[in-house]
Amino acid sequence: MLKIKNNFDFKSSITCGQIFRYFIEDDNYTIIIKDRVISLRQDNDYIIVESNNEDNLKEVIEDYFDLNRNYDEIETTIIKKDKSMNTAIKFSKGLRMIHQDPLETLIAYIISQNNRVPSIANSLNLIAERYGTKVSFKYKDYYLFPDISNLYELNIDDFRNCKVGFRDKYLYEIVQALKNKTLDLSKINNLSSEESLNYLMNFKGIGPKVASCILLFAYQRFDVYPIDTWVKKFMKEDYGIEGEKNIREFTLKKYDKYSGLAIQYMFNYKRNSVDK
Repeated sequence: MLKIKNNFDFKSSITCGQIFRYFIEDDNYTIIIKDRVISLRQDNDYIIVESNNEDNLKEVIEDYFDLNRNYDEIETTIIKKDKSMNTAIKFSKGLRMIHQDPLETLIAYIISQNNRVPSIANSLNLIAERYGTKVSFKYKDYYLFPDISNLYELNIDDFRNCKVGFRDKYLYEIVQALKNKTLDLSKINNLSSEESLNYLMNFKGIGPKVASCILLFAYQRFDVYPIDTWVKKFMKEDYGIEGEKNIREFTLKKYDKYSGLAIQYMFNYKRNSVDK
């Protein structure tokens, strides 16, 4: 068991749309990451973390929830550039950008195209249950997302049977590209964000939005971001700006290397503030 001083909002970070495979059970939030299952709960001023695998758990949590980055400093920088972001940032206080596994993020966001969150989660869980490793934790069974070697032999029908719809052929082709090294996810670490976007968009099933999500959520490229309906609504209502091209020009000029994080604050505020 690990106790962490309450300096981040794990509930918002988990449920704000970055990841799809998590379970809320009473006050426990359970997530499945690359090599283990993790449960988090609040206990007064501390966050209690438990896992089926507690080896280097502190380092895993710090990396996954990006706890070693100074978000206060970043938020201050954004507000200095744009005081009108103060409300969205205060509302999102404690939100962290989750550092996800590139393979699962790639697969997840290909599935996400024109899709609803429950359907995305269902497809990912089906892939994990059929081709991943079963893990028992707190008297329940969970499934790790399969390694790429487990996905190599799958055909289009295998993906279709995991209820991914028209995305089945995209998933098959992307796995084959990983198999024959046409696509190398580690290569992105050495490319600029613009080069990375162009590199990913060479492959079928990966457009600007999917590529941006992969770079933001798996590689923490804060200068890259998707623009969805919530962000469009925020930009129209708060700045009078419409159209993706105009939004990108405005945000990159205004927030520079923290554009992606600023967009996440806008998204989180506009999507959730009505209910709180």
